[in-house]
Amino acid sequence: MNLNTLPKIELHTHLEGAAPPEFIRRLAQEKHIDLSGVFDDEGNYAFDNFLHFLKVYEAATAVLQTPEDYHRLTLAVLEKSAANGVIYTETFVSPDFCGGGDLGAWKEYVHAMQDASNIAENAHGIVLKGIVTPIRHFEVSKAKKVARCAVETFGDWVVGFGIAGDEGAGKFSDFAYAYDMAREAGMHLTAHAGEFGGAQSVRSAIRDLGVSRIGHGVRAIEDMSVVEELVKRDVVLEVCPGSNIALGLFPSWQEHPIARLRDAGVKVTVSTDDPPFFHTTMNDEYNNLARAFAWGEDVFKEITITAANAAFCDEATRKTLLEKLE
Repeated sequence: MNLNTLPKIELHTHLEGAAPPEFIRRLAQEKHIDLSGVFDDEGNYAFDNFLHFLKVYEAATAVLQTPEDYHRLTLAVLEKSAANGVIYTETFVSPDFCGGGDLGAWKEYVHAMQDASNIAENAHGIVLKGIVTPIRHFEVSKAKKVARCAVETFGDWVVGFGIAGDEGAGKFSDFAYAYDMAREAGMHLTAHAGEFGGAQSVRSAIRDLGVSRIGHGVRAIEDMSVVEELVKRDVVLEVCPGSNIALGLFPSWQEHPIARLRDAGVKVTVSTDDPPFFHTTMNDEYNNLARAFAWGEDVFKEITITAANAAFCDEATRKTLLEKLE
């Protein structure tokens, strides 16, 4: 069984978090930016815990300063994804990082990322779509600006709205206005929950924000009533096992709850989150899950079909993806 050759669909990546370390180092050198403390002696991203990870992430992201930088980043990320058999991916991007919440600047960044996506699709056969996110640990007022940016660029490339950042900052209800703006525009909705927030954060994301997908969501396993609510409401989880283990949520692959959630009837998908930070790839995720749970190609095909059906793309793209998976 060669899982590396299977076509894969990823619903949960952060564009900056997928930046290869060598790409960020090269860009920093070009711009004469000091990134001491961001990398370890072997050239990998260095952090001790989740909050430190966020600081390192934002330090690395500070090197990305122009639409051209994001154009180059998008090409670099998609080349690596395609090498792992990924045929479709959705990535979180934030106007907070791309133009500081200014709509005119954000449109230039979107144009650059979309152009790079088109180049990568022609070169590697991989499709990329964007999910716009406010950053939870920034001021709540910024979320409204981000929502406006999302709504104004919603269409072919920008397909969804979510929220990322420190789950300990604020309540989901604080961001209800921004979500209402996105919902009224017809955007698909997701939210990071149930990673460092417990099972109740998953319930809150469903009830307060009305999302159809949850980023991570794995802590739902701590409360079976929340698991039942996920099943009942047909909410799909964007599970990132390698990320969860790297950040210490679970001690091993065998103890990760993805299999228990799936056995309970929850729709699960598999993604890498911030792959170079967590020393993972989609091939690594598949192979580690196969070893941990004795999953065969049939399980991974089922998970990938779930991802295709839960993707925020248009129906024509979905039809093409499902045909490729057949």
